[in-house]
Amino acid sequence: MEHDGVEGGQDPSVPGPSPRQWPQATVGHVLCCLCGINIQPNPANMCVNCLKTQVDITEGIQRQVTILYCDGCGRYLQPPKHWLSCQLESKELLTFCIKRTKGLNRIKLIDASFIWTEPHSKRLKVKLTIQKDIFNGAILQHTFVVEYIVTNHMCDLCTKQAANPNQWVASVQVRQKVDHKRTFFFLEQLIIKHEAQANCVNIKNSNAGMDFFFGNRSHAIKFIDFLQNVVPIKHRSDKSLVSHCTKNNTYNYKYTFAVEIALVCKDDLVILPKKLNTALGNLGPLVLCTRVTNSILFTNPQTLQDRYLDAEQYWRWSLKALMNSRQLTEFIVLDIDVDWRKTTHGGRCAYADVMVAREKDYGVNDNVFHTRTHLGNLLQPGDTVLGYDMLNANLVDPNLDSYPPHVLMDVVLVRKSYKEQRARKRVRKGKRRNFKLKRLDAEEEEEVTRKKVSRNNVVDPEKEMEEFMDELEEDHDMRARINLYKAATGQTPSVTETDEEDEVPKVPLEELLDDMTLGDVAKAKRNHPDVDMET
Repeated sequence: MEHDGVEGGQDPSVPGPSPRQWPQATVGHVLCCLCGINIQPNPANMCVNCLKTQVDITEGIQRQVTILYCDGCGRYLQPPKHWLSCQLESKELLTFCIKRTKGLNRIKLIDASFIWTEPHSKRLKVKLTIQKDIFNGAILQHTFVVEYIVTNHMCDLCTKQAANPNQWVASVQVRQKVDHKRTFFFLEQLIIKHEAQANCVNIKNSNAGMDFFFGNRSHAIKFIDFLQNVVPIKHRSDKSLVSHCTKNNTYNYKYTFAVEIALVCKDDLVILPKKLNTALGNLGPLVLCTRVTNSILFTNPQTLQDRYLDAEQYWRWSLKALMNSRQLTEFIVLDIDVDWRKTTHGGRCAYADVMVAREKDYGVNDNVFHTRTHLGNLLQPGDTVLGYDMLNANLVDPNLDSYPPHVLMDVVLVRKSYKEQRARKRVRKGKRRNFKLKRLDAEEEEEVTRKKVSRNNVVDPEKEMEEFMDELEEDHDMRARINLYKAATGQTPSVTETDEEDEVPKVPLEELLDDMTLGDVAKAKRNHPDVDMET
């Protein structure tokens, strides 16, 4: 008999069932070889509970580990001699704890996270999730908690400091020969932001600057490198012999680094030497210092031209301020004509012709001054502005003889003044600032030195600090380089740059950071116990 198509198969002309009509595959179940319950098949043919009773994949892993912590400098000991600085519940501390746990090298670590504990409990708890291959290729996963006991143990540097506070190896003496502390206030905030003081053994304040003490010479050199990146400085070093061992021919020295900061500060008026003025493209001769970083920005208020002068060029010419911020005079704006076609720095500086009069002469006589300024975007008739009255100033500088008198201006305007608005605001509403600053833990000068300073009529540091914070509110570029923290005023800070009523500059809310402390973390955990405070 003859057949068409494939032998023993289905006739191709007859359609078969579609894939959707195919029978679904079913997974069979087996009985656990120990307890006999129904389970899906696995290489061990055991349920999870029986696997855990037969195999302990955490065997050999430490459940309780002791770590050493120095309470003086806040560092943890990483054996044998390295001390590591870590914040609580940080990634660095989590890595340190995992490395200190023995037995984790034989298994596969899947996940690790902190379990919240009281900050003062001296206990750290880490939840670990691990996997391990057991018999017949089965993989078992388990989660458990490892407890770390924090034991206080002073490091070598803190031990030396506790035994003798004057036992330092290197000191950096930072000085600036000016009659104000504005530079050091700003430098202090830069140091705090970048944690440049982490290796300091001690910090002392003096009349002329600050002294930083280190237990290692390399730490002092690293600190000087930081200063070179933020302010124009020059430095020199010296060393003195402390002891000498003739048997093994070793020497112990104490190193001293003298650092001098540039004398020109923000808002200072400078007259450029003729050769330097030519090299800068006839920028001057009179220029304002508008910004100080590792280089100095000079701006001509008459032409809105600006040039940078790096630290090497500055110390080559040894520029000094012709007039500084202590000699600013208040003027009243009578009339102003702004040329918006001439602007710089994204519209923050605009060229203008201004008619001003001294505040003390306003309404008394008819003495007025005509000048050009870069503050056209800020000033309006009736505003108060700070500037230099060069007509009545006693100026002494050898570079003055290099220029004809008509080149020099009678009045140089520097910045708008909000003194009266701030005074009315504080008297009427008693508002405080919506931000605060952190300060270095430095030793203050002795009372005898303070009395000498008060006799010399030096400005009170607290008053200088208030002026510095006023300047921060007005200058966005300065605020961008440091950290500002929210102040606990009980009021909601304004999110606008200026106050709606008095037009006083104010730090916007989005620029402020939350100053979270250990006490705040504990309080937040008590108020919200359901929140898992994990890394």
